[in-house]
Amino acid sequence: MNTNKCLIISGGDLTAKENIRMISPDLVIACDRGYRHAEKLGIRPDLIVGDFDSAKKEDAAAKLGVMTYPVEKDDTDTMLAIKEALGRGFREIEVTCFGGGRLDHLFANLQAGAYIAAAGARATLTSDDAAVFVEQAPCRMVLPCEEGRLLSVFSLSGECTGVTIRGAKYEAENVRITSTFPIGVSNEWCTGTAEISAETGILMVMTCRKESESCNIKAP
Repeated sequence: MNTNKCLIISGGDLTAKENIRMISPDLVIACDRGYRHAEKLGIRPDLIVGDFDSAKKEDAAAKLGVMTYPVEKDDTDTMLAIKEALGRGFREIEVTCFGGGRLDHLFANLQAGAYIAAAGARATLTSDDAAVFVEQAPCRMVLPCEEGRLLSVFSLSGECTGVTIRGAKYEAENVRITSTFPIGVSNEWCTGTAEISAETGILMVMTCRKESESCNIKAP
């Protein structure tokens, strides 16, 4: 049965299979060295895209469905995969192995989540440390409590209005949050589920471990 779900395996730090949220996707796309991650996860990609600056093209050529792009391009490899998925009509897209490594790549992947949401699809980004959910409002997310994790709410557009948070330590009712002030960071569950909704904007809800060492940033 087609569930209209696409899993994209990016080239960041390898995510453990149990931390990937999507079950039985209809399409799996690996991005550049993401196909090596796919092999380690025991997942066979249907399509491989990228400029292959991080992986050997001849290795990937043996795989099914390879799309090669020049190194100098406007889109990241992950964005190429996202555009391919959206072009095929997928409306639930999970990008896994998106975290770790360079901070600019991490931020680019969060913006890619906003791109998915702006196109009218649901975006999920997963790593071992975090799960990120992005939707275009009006939207409503219901998240079950996860032990040892924090819950944060952000705007990925200029602002989100009509934001309501229930079932969390810090609740809110019909408030406005902006992309310039992180008022929604580091909330916690106080019931079995938290419900977050918004009336306008691109809403990002993130769950992450309370203690994480994956984003160590060294000064130049």
